[in-house]
Amino acid sequence: MQILLALVAGLSVGAFFSWLRLPIPAPPTLTGIVGAGGVFLGAVLVNLIRHYFSH
Repeated sequence: MQILLALVAGLSVGAFFSWLRLPIPAPPTLTGIVGAGGVFLGAVLVNLIRHYFSH
């Protein structure tokens, strides 16, 4: 359900920015999107390592 809500929110923001003829507040290329995904996965990895060593 959270993924669907995030998608709807993203679509709404993208449509709103396009309607106002503003640049979208997201990476405009696939490499930028992959980079943002890498940032997220890096944070998840650090949290997993912290959890593993805290026990």
